[in-house]
Amino acid sequence: MCPAYRHPDPTQGRSAHHACASYHLHASISRQIEFELCVGVLFKEDLGLTGQRYSWVAAIFNFGYLFWAFPSNWILQKVPIAKYTSLMLVIWAVILICHIGATNYGGMLALRFILGMFEAGISPTCMMICGMFYSKKDQPFRMCTFLSCNGIATVLGALLGFGLGHAKNTSLKSWKLIFLTIGLLNLVWAVGFFLLTPDSPASAKFLTEREKTILIKHISENDQGVKDQRFLWPQALEALKDVQVYIFILIALGCGVINGGTSNFQSALIRGFGFGPLPTTALQMPTGAIEFVVVFTCGIIALKVPNTRCIIFCGLCVPGLAGLIGIHLIHDNRWASVGCTWLQYIIGGPVILSWILINANIAGTTKKTVTSGLWFMFYAAGNITGANIFFAKEKPRYTSAMIGLMTSYAGMIALGVLYYFLCKWRNVKREREQGEYTEEIKKQAMVDGFAGLTDFQNRGFRYSL
Repeated sequence: MCPAYRHPDPTQGRSAHHACASYHLHASISRQIEFELCVGVLFKEDLGLTGQRYSWVAAIFNFGYLFWAFPSNWILQKVPIAKYTSLMLVIWAVILICHIGATNYGGMLALRFILGMFEAGISPTCMMICGMFYSKKDQPFRMCTFLSCNGIATVLGALLGFGLGHAKNTSLKSWKLIFLTIGLLNLVWAVGFFLLTPDSPASAKFLTEREKTILIKHISENDQGVKDQRFLWPQALEALKDVQVYIFILIALGCGVINGGTSNFQSALIRGFGFGPLPTTALQMPTGAIEFVVVFTCGIIALKVPNTRCIIFCGLCVPGLAGLIGIHLIHDNRWASVGCTWLQYIIGGPVILSWILINANIAGTTKKTVTSGLWFMFYAAGNITGANIFFAKEKPRYTSAMIGLMTSYAGMIALGVLYYFLCKWRNVKREREQGEYTEEIKKQAMVDGFAGLTDFQNRGFRYSL
């Protein structure tokens, strides 16, 4: 039996590892902006970022993301995925490097908006690569692996920003060195991604023909096709009629609100507890370790224990909610408050679990494209909202923001429970229609899945819990 069949990782893992590195590098720049919020005095002075201008420099990124999220998913359906991703990485890196040439507020706003547009094409490609190379059973661990790189990037990004922020005797200001370094790293990786990553299992040069056949057979268990470049309007309309799609986009909105608030104001929260700029930077590093351990562990649990994805999703919302309550109530212990702030970076867990559920439970390429596009649009909208519920007059505790974030977590828990029972009900209903889930029904579901049928049309399809 060939190695690809005994243990799919040698064949499947290469593409996923490339996705990990891409996500890691992109996470570095999102963490870099937090460093600037701590010690970015020169950054503000150089560009005249007074008053709310600096907040808009951070927020405009999400407007670009929102603008391009759906078109990016639509284009992704029609073009070779690896080549498209490589192009996005190159353009993204070039635009990032161009930041060092910004001389005023307007120029930086334009660059950040365009950067957000091309950022919108990265996460969906990671979702699609995992969906094309892994079975439903394997996807949770692999997708959690690449999102856990976000945690590593938090640590390395803080170290990089801390080091370059103290660079002296250079022709570039410290903030420009940060943009230049991360941009060049992304540019180099874009070339590597283009050379190493296949567009599909069939085009993987590192696989023999026999291994390709075995891999395709392995992923056929998903009851879904690999990729259909046609945009089918009936599938798009079906997505708009499917209750689970609306649950996903509401979850995306909640995740976005929490992420937007956390990523833009974590530094402000920690400073409000009585820490200076440099200690605040150092205190952000543990958040990366927490996110890495939690998200990676959740991937292992979801891999080993079947039908626990919704349970894990809800469970991951509890520590963040508890942390927000702690920030709101604890006033006499700043280290306890910092610990509660660290818990907010577990939000990466609910994000990746919702991606995993979309990959597993939305069948039909067009239906998945529409769902994914809507998810990222609402996620961007949530980020914009989350960044604008922190009011300066309420610092250091930001009462309105805490209430907004707590409401988001509570809503996500309720949506997770609702989604579990929705999928359970649909599975029970189909079992009543068809009787016992026989091998014949299972094989027909695979055939229908590869024919491009949606989860509604393929009656042998079963929803993952």
